[in-house]
Amino acid sequence: MPVSMDNRPSRSRSIVAAILTFLILVPMGYLFYRVWQTNAESRSNTKLERQGVEYVTALAPLVSALAEAQSSALQGASAAPAALSASVARVREVDQRLGTSLGTRDRWTGLRDKIDQLSALTANPVSVYQAYVAATNLTLALYDTVRNNSTLIRDPDNDLSNLQRAVAVDLPSTMVQVSRMGDLSLLVAKAQGSPAQQATLGPQFGTAAQSVTTFVNALTDDLQAAVDHTTSPTLSGNLVTTLDSFRQGVESLTRGANPGGQPNAATMATAQSQLQSSLRSLAGTLVREMDGLLQDRLNRLDTERWAALAAAGAAVVLTLAALAVGLTGRRRYRMPPPSDEATRDMSVRPPGYANLIDPSYGEVDRTRQERSGALR
Repeated sequence: MPVSMDNRPSRSRSIVAAILTFLILVPMGYLFYRVWQTNAESRSNTKLERQGVEYVTALAPLVSALAEAQSSALQGASAAPAALSASVARVREVDQRLGTSLGTRDRWTGLRDKIDQLSALTANPVSVYQAYVAATNLTLALYDTVRNNSTLIRDPDNDLSNLQRAVAVDLPSTMVQVSRMGDLSLLVAKAQGSPAQQATLGPQFGTAAQSVTTFVNALTDDLQAAVDHTTSPTLSGNLVTTLDSFRQGVESLTRGANPGGQPNAATMATAQSQLQSSLRSLAGTLVREMDGLLQDRLNRLDTERWAALAAAGAAVVLTLAALAVGLTGRRRYRMPPPSDEATRDMSVRPPGYANLIDPSYGEVDRTRQERSGALR
C-alpha cells in the first residue's frame, strides 16, 4: 500500500522558531533603541555645552574691558578703551552664530544697547558708576543665561560642574566686585565733603569688599573640588600658577583700596592691570580644560555608539543565521517521497507467470511435493 509522510510537525517547528526569533529580536531592538536614545541625548547636550563654553570664552574679555572702561570713565576719560569695542565685536560674532541655539539673542541685544549708551555719559561720577553697574549686571545675567540654556549648569560630572561655576560665576563676579571696590574707594575719597554721597557710597564699598572675599573663596573651593574629581591630567598643574597670580592681584587691589583709609590710586592701577592679565590667563585655562573634557566625552560617546551598532548588528545576524541553519537542517533530513516502484502492487503477476520455470531449479518434482505434504 502507498506510504505517506505527514509534515505538520515540521511546519509547527518552523512556526515556533519564527516566533522565538521575533521574541528575541523585539526586546533586543527596544534595548538598542533606549541605548541609542540615551547616547544621542548625551551627545546633543555635550555639543550644546561646548557652544556654551565658546560663548563664555567670549564674555570673559568683555567683563575685563568693562572694568577697565569703568575706571577710565571715573577718572575723566572721554573715550572708552579700544579693548571694549573689540570685546563687544567678538561677543556679537559669537552671538550671531550661537545666539539662537543658546537663547541669548534678546539678552545680548539689551546688553549691547546699554554698552553703546555708556560712551554718551557726561553726568557726575556717581551716575557714570551706576550706569556701568547696570551694564555689568546685565553681563553677569548673560552668563547665567548661557549656563542655563547650554545645560552647563546641569552637567553630570563633578569636575565640569565645578569648573563651569568657577568660570561663569565666581571668576566674573570677582572681577566685577574687585573693579567696583577699587572705583568706589576713589569715589568715597572724593566725596569727603559730601555726607550724602558718603552715606550712599560707603555701604556700597563695604558690600563690594565683602563680595570680593566671598567670591574669591568660592572660586578657590570650586577649583579645588574640580581638581579633586577630575580625570584631566593637566588641570591641577595649569591652575596652580594662574590661580596664585589672580589671588595676588586681588590682594594688591585690596591693599591699594585701603578700606577705612585713604586709597592709593597708583597701587590700585597697577593691581588692576595685573588682575586683568591674570583674569584672562585663568579664564583661558579654565575654558580650555572644560572644552577638552567635553571633547573627551564626545569621543567616548562616539565609541559607545559604534559599539552599540556593532553589537546590535552581530545579534541580528547570529539570530537569523541560527534560524536559517535550523530550517535547512530539517529540510536536509526530511524523507524523500515514495517512488512509483515502492508503491507498486507486488501481488500482480504478468500473464503466463505461473507457467514460467526458472531454469536454475529444474523441473518440479511432484512426488517431492507429496512427501512434503505428508510430513505436515
